[in-house]
Amino acid sequence: MTMIGLFGGSFDPIHHGHLVVARTVLERLDLAQIRFMPARSQPLKSGHGASPEQRARLVSLAIAGAPGFALEPLELDRPGPSYTVETLRELHRREPGQGFALLIGADAAAELPRWREADRLPELARLVVFARPGAAVPTLPWPIHMVAVPAIDISATEIRRRVGAGLPIRYWVPDPVEEAIRVERLYSSDA
Repeated sequence: MTMIGLFGGSFDPIHHGHLVVARTVLERLDLAQIRFMPARSQPLKSGHGASPEQRARLVSLAIAGAPGFALEPLELDRPGPSYTVETLRELHRREPGQGFALLIGADAAAELPRWREADRLPELARLVVFARPGAAVPTLPWPIHMVAVPAIDISATEIRRRVGAGLPIRYWVPDPVEEAIRVERLYSSDA
């Protein structure tokens, strides 16, 4: 059975660190595809610098033409907070028989026991945890598949700070994302 990787998050904005992780996991696990799933609203995170639609557009710009990458808008199409367990159930209804691998950074994995119906997640997807700089892989009560990824210490928080301070973000994000952030004046203190 082919397996599709699901990479959810704020992507506020998407950056090269996200893309390198996705490509590495795609190749190491021989997945059919990685779908980037921007969350409308994350229950354990407060606020976003860009709207859900803007963040989805930035993801689309970042992955345009990249083999094996796609945008999954399911969480954007639903109102309210984005609960992964509900997303996985909907994907199984929409694509019966399809296997899914849920990509989770070590920092987010530490919060996994707090996620809605966390005990159900391993029934719906293979849990794939990747180590991020500064975050140790937690011990979890469920089976996980650990994937080592290159340590690229780029954070969306730092990118937003740089934009707000008028500093360049070239090389932090793909060029089309940088251009869209500049043109739309996203994350800018004078927006």
